[in-house]
Amino acid sequence: MKRHLAITISLLLVPFAVFSQQYYLKGEVRDEAGTPLQNVMIMHPTGYIFYSGSTGTFGILTSSAQDSLLFSLDGYQKQKMLLHASSYSTVILRKAPKTAHTFKLASLTQNLRFEAQQQWFTGEETYASTIENGFVQAQRYPSTALTLNVDRASYSNVRRFLNSKSPVPPDAVRVEEMLNYFNFNYREPAPGKTFELEARLTTCPWNTANQLLFATVRSRRIDVDSLPPTHLVFLIDASASMDAPTRMPLIKAGFRGLVNNLRAKDSVSIVIYGATVGVYLNTTSGADKQRIINAIDSLETGGSTPGESGVKLAYSVARNHFIPNGNNRVILATDGDFNVGLRTEEDLENMIVEQRQSGVYLTCLGVGMGNYKDSKIQTLAQKGNGNFAYIDCYAEAEKVLMKEFMQTLYAVADDASLQVVFNPDKVKSYRLIGFDNKMGAIKDTVSVLEGGEVGSGFSLLAAFEIEMAQAGPPGGDLATLTLTYHTPRSELRNEERFTADPLHIDYDRLEKPYQFAGAVILFASLLRESHFVRDQNWSDVSALAAKAVDPTDASQKDFPALVEKAKAIYGSRKKKKFSY
Repeated sequence: MKRHLAITISLLLVPFAVFSQQYYLKGEVRDEAGTPLQNVMIMHPTGYIFYSGSTGTFGILTSSAQDSLLFSLDGYQKQKMLLHASSYSTVILRKAPKTAHTFKLASLTQNLRFEAQQQWFTGEETYASTIENGFVQAQRYPSTALTLNVDRASYSNVRRFLNSKSPVPPDAVRVEEMLNYFNFNYREPAPGKTFELEARLTTCPWNTANQLLFATVRSRRIDVDSLPPTHLVFLIDASASMDAPTRMPLIKAGFRGLVNNLRAKDSVSIVIYGATVGVYLNTTSGADKQRIINAIDSLETGGSTPGESGVKLAYSVARNHFIPNGNNRVILATDGDFNVGLRTEEDLENMIVEQRQSGVYLTCLGVGMGNYKDSKIQTLAQKGNGNFAYIDCYAEAEKVLMKEFMQTLYAVADDASLQVVFNPDKVKSYRLIGFDNKMGAIKDTVSVLEGGEVGSGFSLLAAFEIEMAQAGPPGGDLATLTLTYHTPRSELRNEERFTADPLHIDYDRLEKPYQFAGAVILFASLLRESHFVRDQNWSDVSALAAKAVDPTDASQKDFPALVEKAKAIYGSRKKKKFSY
């Protein structure tokens, strides 16, 4: 099997060959309050794209002494300015009106209009519902893209429903999050590489007339010794709703474990909101672990849930103790019940977009049953340039904040996405599994793809069900994959290309991690009530899992028991429909 991998790194300065005579346009981008804005997209008339640095500054090589540049950033009005090489320019971006809301997509098929996707909808769908991706014709729509978002909350959320012997609301199931809970088949990329891409092609286990294409993206593992100093702000919901065994005690256990991973050059602050909103622990060195742990252990619950005030105070603390070129992150732990201040997802999005311009990342940890607001937590994490996880038990707290400490808290890439361009000579139609969009985002003609944060040492798996274009052995040059991302704390924009030309492998001969991935997809699809697996049942999932589960992997070995719980709850009856 032959693979081609080409890496293109676009530096802030355009290559000298582009311009015969060079001038240097330099300046900075700020908001109306004078705060520097980083990651502002700057478009040059040539079509080249640049980004402002961590302090809002930029420098662009050009062939003219003056040029008109277009500046744009989420949450702000676009600004076009004529800049002169003879002077240092300050560009001011104004906040966009709150009514100018732009939906973000988990996946985007180029030129596929809303009317063509209406056949995917069902009568009971709402704007809060996600619409399962359907098959699209490769000849008409060869290009699709997806966010490299490594959130894994859906699996543990599903687990807590099944452990409580309750059916799972279909909208609580996100197939890509279920799949990427397991960090399948991780291998370190080649030295000097940020990512490694790999493709596998096999028979689709729930529809043997089709093929299943796996695309694996593996991120490099950051060397602990080379990690920059870290400042973490623990933002803890201490309201009355957190007073339950599955809430505050789990958060305390997780944070205790995280603190034990800190170094002397790292630091922690604690902000709480509930009966009061305030700084519970001033910035404390990672060397003074016992002081931090004592503060965590002494937390008590009570009062309402002024989430808006808590978030704003946490970001203020993070900015005041910001470490240049360091890892600066707010970790929000909550059941998501914001009952004081901003409540709607759009309000939360507008607020968090304003806050993230400080260069501070956001990790969200959801806990609790019944009152847990998954969509709100997801909105905060995605708009805050971060990730989120759902903690349903002590083992999950240990997994997220201790075993996967590096993946959770240290990013190797921001705004990452994967574009897949299928070869219509080989592929007749394809269906992206998971990465489903909300109906409101699909209907909005100006919706854009949401990039994702990718953590250290992670293996992300995307899957496509494919109808081949011709008879005979499948395989060969199926698609071109292009991975784009922004390097954290840097002005580098990167692009990596890969030709997916895998040979077909029978499912029974496929590597065990990929066989297990197939079982997880089928499990999630049944919970999702997908019509693409309507001829399958829970016994089919059990059979696939039995052959593939790695009994030495703690996260995998409990999967068969989870399938049996679903089988006991649903049985052979028609699954209950949920509405919201």
